[in-house]
Amino acid sequence: MVDVSNGGGKAPKLPIPGKRNILITSALPYVNNVPHLGNIIGCVLSADVFARYCRLRGYNAIYICGTDEYGTATETKATEEKCTPQEICDKYHAIHREVYEWFNISFDEFGRTSTPQQTEICQAIFNKLLENNWLSENTMQQLYCSKCERFLADRLVEGICSIQGCNYESARGDQCEKCGNLLNPTELIKPRCKACQATPHIRDTNHLFLELPSLKDKLEVYINKMAEAGSWSQNAIQVTNGWLKEGLKPRCITRDLKWGVPVPHENFKDKVFYVWFDAPIGYVSITACYTQDWEKWWKNPENVELYQFMGKDNVPFHTVMFPSTLLGTGENWTFMKSISVTEYLNYEDGKFSKSKGVGVFGNDAKDTNIPVEVWRYYLLTNRPEMSDTLFTWADLQAKLNNELLSNLGNFINRVLSFIAKPSGQGYGSIIPGAPGAESHVLTQTLAEKVEKHVEQYIEAMEKVKLKQGLKTVMSISSEGNSYLQESKFWKLYKDDQTSCAIVMKSSAGLVHLLACLLEPFMPSFSLEVLKQLNIPSESQSSLCDEKGDIGKARKLWEILPDGHRIGKPEPLFKELKDEEVEFYRKKFAGSQADREVKAAAEKAAEQLKQTNISDGKQKKHPKKPAADSKAQAMPEAEISIARLDIRVGFIRKVQKHPDADSLYVEEIDVGEATPRTVVSGLVNYIPIEEMQDRKVCVLCNLKPATMRGIKSYAMVLAASNSEHTEVELVEPPKDAPVGERVKFPGFEGEPDDVLNPKKKVWETLQPDLNTDSNCAARFKDIPLTTSAGACKVSTITNGSIK
Repeated sequence: MVDVSNGGGKAPKLPIPGKRNILITSALPYVNNVPHLGNIIGCVLSADVFARYCRLRGYNAIYICGTDEYGTATETKATEEKCTPQEICDKYHAIHREVYEWFNISFDEFGRTSTPQQTEICQAIFNKLLENNWLSENTMQQLYCSKCERFLADRLVEGICSIQGCNYESARGDQCEKCGNLLNPTELIKPRCKACQATPHIRDTNHLFLELPSLKDKLEVYINKMAEAGSWSQNAIQVTNGWLKEGLKPRCITRDLKWGVPVPHENFKDKVFYVWFDAPIGYVSITACYTQDWEKWWKNPENVELYQFMGKDNVPFHTVMFPSTLLGTGENWTFMKSISVTEYLNYEDGKFSKSKGVGVFGNDAKDTNIPVEVWRYYLLTNRPEMSDTLFTWADLQAKLNNELLSNLGNFINRVLSFIAKPSGQGYGSIIPGAPGAESHVLTQTLAEKVEKHVEQYIEAMEKVKLKQGLKTVMSISSEGNSYLQESKFWKLYKDDQTSCAIVMKSSAGLVHLLACLLEPFMPSFSLEVLKQLNIPSESQSSLCDEKGDIGKARKLWEILPDGHRIGKPEPLFKELKDEEVEFYRKKFAGSQADREVKAAAEKAAEQLKQTNISDGKQKKHPKKPAADSKAQAMPEAEISIARLDIRVGFIRKVQKHPDADSLYVEEIDVGEATPRTVVSGLVNYIPIEEMQDRKVCVLCNLKPATMRGIKSYAMVLAASNSEHTEVELVEPPKDAPVGERVKFPGFEGEPDDVLNPKKKVWETLQPDLNTDSNCAARFKDIPLTTSAGACKVSTITNGSIK
């Protein structure tokens, strides 16, 4: 487990002259609730991956974060829970800390904004802005509750939405949840105080404003310079340009609240700073809690690069408001160089919502017993970098079973298990020597591919393209699996010991390299792999240019020394079964409140069941015959090929999946009123132009599955050779009618409407689908037949169809 504060008690790091010094922050999570998975991938997890990568490369990097604790939402939550704002902050700060510890987030400092350092630095920045004449006073009209004797923040007012056609009766003063429009609390119809339900009235109140229009020229110079130099993400640029295009307006920086940083001005001593002004300064104050020499990080733009991570709703506060605040001080601040912004991660059929309790929250993930490395992997492969993505339990299952288990885990376990076999069957857990590896053609080919992938990995990670970096590492694992298959190492062990030793030593080196490259993404996985390699965990993985680490990837057979004894191989991942997925889907349906009510009801029912409500003796009732209580269950149909609904289809449209480079999305006519959407993993095997406007065989009664956010309603049948290096589509005859069912002579019967995944019908039948020596598609020895003739592939003989 990784300590989430101050690197486990180590001395604070300071910028080092001549080294690359990187300051990393993630948007400060608000402290009034438990973080959900969308919050985690949008901010803290993404920043953690980049921080770990920077350390892997030998950069001098620190990662700063903490809880955002001041403002209206904290006061509101305190009122709801009948406690003080400080008690709310203490409670939820501890919850956040615990969640991030479980997720292995490696902050150098995880602090909070309700500290003396926050007050001191925030007030100092304010005084500089005041001194430089970037602040103005103005009068605002705000709702005041006479019963509560206070001005009401936007979120403390509810009423009828004023947007024509909406009329939602519980619209908040800042936004209507029904129609989504931003509101002003004075615009609400029949406003009411959320705390006491009294009707508030409008009063004048004086506030301080930051003169953004006057700072616009300085701000645009900064934006134009850094957006290019820091390779800002496109969504960040679009949001920022949108604000500039609309025209900047003076922005209020004070609020009529009690919980916040006091305004050090005689005329405003009863007010606090508005959270948008106060919260970004938290990055600075939390660094000040980390080290007294915080200015060496925050006022050192010549030697420090600032990288910031956040969700898209936080962009204007980091590209417009906070830079304007710092520019207004006239001091030599370290400004943000690079900003990494995520869109929204949605949940099953809706959106994650903290306020409504919808989705999987950080504490929920811990309670599933699904390992943390699986959660990290899934969230990062699904990171919404360019557009919203979708969390589904079925997709998590597919990623775990098909990518982590079948690809990565399979490769590592095959290599280490073979080396661990006793002499005569393997190498007795000893890494063999590999003389002649430089001239071993297959190994050289692998090394060249791996070298290119490592270069691509570094290029992606330097540009903070985390999803691409992870995908590249998984491609290296796939290359490892192909290398094992092509080498036929199990035969080499008997026929060519020298070549077998080269293959196994190079593969073991690749295992170590994978552990290194994946450490930023799945640190607990990497620790386990090092343990199985019998390499001490304190021997930190490294990809430093100065040490020549990257060049070592070119010589896989030199990564581990001859004679090194490995540890005990163990499976790294466990299959997630259909029934488990269904269990989790039901368990986390609805809101957290719904789930708590349901759990309480189930507990009460169980207690009632165990209580004797008569004289302490259970009454006995004669057993009814099964036939009296319910109809006898229909016998399960025999698993026959006739249960498959395979039809002649025609691909009318095909395009690449927007969020998965290896997937096509096709629109296929299968003889129904509308074409079916089908997602196929064929990009690496069949060019897109060869997919368009052709007939194919389509399995139409699989249960629909969501693949990277797009639901697939069928499967295109394709054949692959034994090495899975070539794939071809199974084609019906040209004259076969679209929509006609493909049949198997001798097997009669109607297909299932939808194949029950629990009965494993497709999984049972698929191994017997193949191509013969004449490229004909068969089930066992029976051809796939249409009215126009048999189906076949172009060139693959004795292949497997799936």
